Amino acid sequence: MRNVYEPDLMEVISVRQQTPDVKSVSVKFADPERARVFSFKVGQFGIFSAFGYGESTFNICSSSNWKDHIDFCFRKVGRVTEGLWKIEERDMIGFRGPYGNGYPMDAWKGHDLIFLGGGIAMPPIRCAVWYALENRADYGEITIVYGARTVADLVYVDELDKWAEFDRVRVIRCVDPGGETPDWKGEIGFVPHVFERAQVKAKDPIVLVIGPPIMIKNTLPILDKMGVSPASVYTSIENRMKCGIGKCGRCNVGPIYVCKEGPVLTMEQLQGLPADY
Repeated sequence: MRNVYEPDLMEVISVRQQTPDVKSVSVKFADPERARVFSFKVGQFGIFSAFGYGESTFNICSSSNWKDHIDFCFRKVGRVTEGLWKIEERDMIGFRGPYGNGYPMDAWKGHDLIFLGGGIAMPPIRCAVWYALENRADYGEITIVYGARTVADLVYVDELDKWAEFDRVRVIRCVDPGGETPDWKGEIGFVPHVFERAQVKAKDPIVLVIGPPIMIKNTLPILDKMGVSPASVYTSIENRMKCGIGKCGRCNVGPIYVCKEGPVLTMEQLQGLPADY
């Protein structure tokens, strides 16, 4: 029987520096048979390892429709990410997964979609956006509001332009006051304020909001004014996970293990949990 803690070997096929402290990486399975049978749902996560440094949890930020590789994105903040920062094309890293529940994209069909993200929260939103765009007829109007502290802190900025080219898609970019550059053409303000100013008209929307806790906190009253039920507001909480399989207990919040029952949860579900996530 396969050791559940044994990682798959993954070959790095591209590395891109998104910001001064954020990189995105594309990898493929070294074993062709493992690549053939592998599948995942958007919103699930993996545990990626830099050999000699350790392993860490990151969202699989590519669409599940992409069969030749998977993407992840990370900020350089500690030992493991310092190790991952050094990897180059053709290097080998480890991968365990996929883990977690993922976004219920089938249940979202027929709804307008609103994606709200701040800073490094774009990667776990990116996978859902691409999936929805690749299955465009299944979803209604799509609104994407993405912001960061400064222009230099925005990730996947080239893809924002591509998304805006799709039918019935509205993309709004913003930076915090003082974070703009002379040639900045987006909005200036915090994500919740920019979203409120945008006066988004959505019919029975599904909302995915991921970002700093203060951003989410200030967004919820706006959604409430719009009449959006907490059961229709989703987020992803990945910051507490370690083993990925519900054994270590690190991600336990009340009666759930985030790595198994999450990381994707609705605000309705979160309201029933202790506020320690």
